Amino acid sequence: MPRYSVTKTIGFCYGHRLIGHKGKCRHLHGHNGLVEIEVEAEELDELGVVMDFSDIRDAVKGWIDENLDHRMILNREDEAVPALRTLEEPMYLIDENPTAESISKLIYVQARDMGIDVKEVRLWETPSSYAAYRE
Repeated sequence: MPRYSVTKTIGFCYGHRLIGHKGKCRHLHGHNGLVEIEVEAEELDELGVVMDFSDIRDAVKGWIDENLDHRMILNREDEAVPALRTLEEPMYLIDENPTAESISKLIYVQARDMGIDVKEVRLWETPSSYAAYRE
């Protein structure tokens, strides 16, 4: 069956590090990330759209701005967490290693929980590299 889709892009800045990584990513570092939220539907609504771009932006960007933007996204067991807490640095703690893959899943789940029919979330960690999550 044919399906329609729209994609909204949202930029945000975040830091992380990957526990157990052998390269540079084992150190605290940051990214100017770009998230693509692809929403799909079998039929268009009464306006002729899958979902209004501003509705996607307001919901998902609002959550990203409040929870992920300009924060360190870290595994809750990361040894850096106590020091960053002492410094009152903003963090978002997760149970997984904060890879681009796990962050894209996190955003996917949040968007879905908001009632958005998400097809896929892609997180561009650099201009040439992205990770995606879909169910």
